[in-house]
Amino acid sequence: MVNAPMHFLFRGGALYPLRRYRDRVAEEFAEGKMYCLAEYEERSQNSHNHYFKTVNEAWKQLREDDVERFPTAEHLRKWALCKCHYADERSVVCSSAAEARRVAAFVRPFDEFAVVTVDGPVVKVYTPQSQSARHMDRKTFEESKKAVISVLSELIGVDAETLGKNAGRAVDSA
Repeated sequence: MVNAPMHFLFRGGALYPLRRYRDRVAEEFAEGKMYCLAEYEERSQNSHNHYFKTVNEAWKQLREDDVERFPTAEHLRKWALCKCHYADERSVVCSSAAEARRVAAFVRPFDEFAVVTVDGPVVKVYTPQSQSARHMDRKTFEESKKAVISVLSELIGVDAETLGKNAGRAVDSA
């Protein structure tokens, strides 16, 4: 995987790649060239697992009228990401509200997870951002996790702490 993090040991004022990364370092870096270095904090697998269990728990507790709107926990999670602004937004200004409705109807099928809204002559398409470790750093993931759980708890009428505890029990009983 290109640009995947590599581990180095800092000793005597210099960084040394761990043995398993030496060949990759030799291939990807040029001797004498300057590189920008940023610390990479790995995400907690426990936090990641708890998050997805919590989303699944919220999905199981949806009201009947929301079940059709969110056929899977993934649909629910991605809608919540859009709702909390962890989404890319695109707008199209149309010549009329009727044209905007037609454009929205045309755009909706392109991405089953996108949220498409119409406000007068303006169509907005929100595409949820990926929460994969490759696309979202630890800090942003934790912020998005908290925001999504808050939106989901509000949707199902349960406080976020209770929802998280229920998901924790689901993890324990699995």
